[in-house]
Amino acid sequence: MLRIGYVRARDATSAPEAAALRAAGCQVLRSEDPGAAGVLDSILEFIGEGDQLAVARLDQLGGAGRAILAVMDRLDARGASLKVLEPDLDSRGAGGAALRAALEAVAAVEPPGPFPRRRPAAQEIRALRRAGVGPVEIARRLGVSRMTVWRKLKEATA
Repeated sequence: MLRIGYVRARDATSAPEAAALRAAGCQVLRSEDPGAAGVLDSILEFIGEGDQLAVARLDQLGGAGRAILAVMDRLDARGASLKVLEPDLDSRGAGGAALRAALEAVAAVEPPGPFPRRRPAAQEIRALRRAGVGPVEIARRLGVSRMTVWRKLKEATA
């Protein structure tokens, strides 16, 4: 059985999560920035039967119950399982059935469709720029496109 750790890096808090996954016996550890995409999908494409995807917290798989259920469905289709370190959850056995039921209940009350993107206030962008942060880094920190940052900066000078 291969245990693959996954971390959605946010800031310095991702280092302890990575250390916890290594301590939990993950032979492979992958991480990605919140604005990026593809690492989790690639893990779900190559994970094999009997393997396990491990995350430090359930929110690492997505903010919505539907997103987490989709990951669990893809793991089930590949014959793999999910291990969450905090709280201690496993998608195998009776605990897995309870986890799935809880996530289905959450998904049932979630609003349909994707959540609207957060629109950063122009003052946030200007404050970061005045602090010497570049537009690309501002976009990464705020989870928006570089074009959004450039537009807000242009509006501020107009």
